[in-house]
Amino acid sequence: MRLRDRVALVTAGGSGMGRAGSRRFAQEGAHVIVTDLDESAAKETATLIEADGGSAEAHQLDVRDLGQITSLFQEVERTHGVLHVLYNHAGIPGAAGLDVTSEEFDFAVDINLKGAFFVAQAAVDLLKRAEGKGSIIFTASISGIVGSPFSPLYSMTKGGIVLLMKSLALALAPDIRCNAICPGPVDTPMLPQFFGREPGANVADLMQGFLSVVPLGRPSQPEEIANAALFLACDESSFVTGVPLPVDGGYIAR
Repeated sequence: MRLRDRVALVTAGGSGMGRAGSRRFAQEGAHVIVTDLDESAAKETATLIEADGGSAEAHQLDVRDLGQITSLFQEVERTHGVLHVLYNHAGIPGAAGLDVTSEEFDFAVDINLKGAFFVAQAAVDLLKRAEGKGSIIFTASISGIVGSPFSPLYSMTKGGIVLLMKSLALALAPDIRCNAICPGPVDTPMLPQFFGREPGANVADLMQGFLSVVPLGRPSQPEEIANAALFLACDESSFVTGVPLPVDGGYIAR
C-alpha cells in the first residue's frame, strides 16, 4: 500500500500502459483519476480497478483542449483538494519519415508536447499541496534519448519531453519531483502502429528486426512499465528527480 490515501491522475489511462499504470497505482492504495480521449475506455479502466477492490473515477480528456484541462483540474480541486501523482502519459506515434504534412506535424506536437506541458502546468498547484509527496511522471521514449531514423517527428517530441521534465525538476524542486519513463518496445496495440506507418510496410518483419537488437530479446509488458511508474510515484524514489529512466530491455546500452 505504498500509495495509501493518495490521489493519482493518469492521462491516456484507458488502455495499454496507461491502464496498467492506473491499476497498479490503485493496487497500492491510490484513488485513481483515469482520463482518456475515449471516455468509455476510461470508464472500463475504472470499473476494472473497482472490481479489484480499488478506488477510481473516470473522465473524458482531450489533452489538446486547454479548456478541458482547466475544467478537469478545477473538478479535482473541488473533489479532492490535492494531487499526489500526475502520470502524464498521453502520446501518439505520429507520422513516420520526413514526408510529413503540416497537419500531421501539428497533431503530434499538440498531443505529445503541448498536451504534456499544459497538463503539468494545470497540476502544479494541487501537487504542491501534497506536502512534499508530489510526483510528475512523463512518458517519453528511448527515441527521446537516442535518435530514430524512422521517426524524426516522434523523436523530436519525446526528446522535448525529456528536457521539459528536467526543466520542471529544477523549477519545482523541492516540492515536486519530476521524472520520465523511456520505454522501449511495449507489447500493446500501439506497438504495430510504429512499424506500420509506411505504406506497404511488412509489420511482422520490421518488428522482429527491431526486437533482434533488444538484449532481452522481447518487448516489455505494460505491467513492467507500470512497476517503473509506481517506483517513481512512491516514497521509494524520494531522492530521484530529473531522471529519464529507460525501461527498454537494454536497447540503449548497446
